[in-house]
Amino acid sequence: MKYLVLLAILAVVLLLFFGRGRKGGPPGAGRKPPGDASAPPPPAASAAPPGKPAEMLACAHCGVHLPHSDAVFDVAGRPYCSPEHRVAGPR
Repeated sequence: MKYLVLLAILAVVLLLFFGRGRKGGPPGAGRKPPGDASAPPPPAASAAPPGKPAEMLACAHCGVHLPHSDAVFDVAGRPYCSPEHRVAGPR
């Protein structure tokens, strides 16, 4: 009985060792050659630089920070995160 258990463990180890590179295809199908054409191209040297960071403002009512483009302003120029907070006014 102990030899049967040992044989089963050996079979599992061999399957894991030799079956690691295969995914159902012919032998060696899971491995890519070093100069494979399907590899992603390197990033272009003339890629666009990242954009300028957005100016962040704090809501005059609750203090949450939001981009300048998303802010709602009152007549005094104070920024708010929503029209409801603009109506409620500053704290």
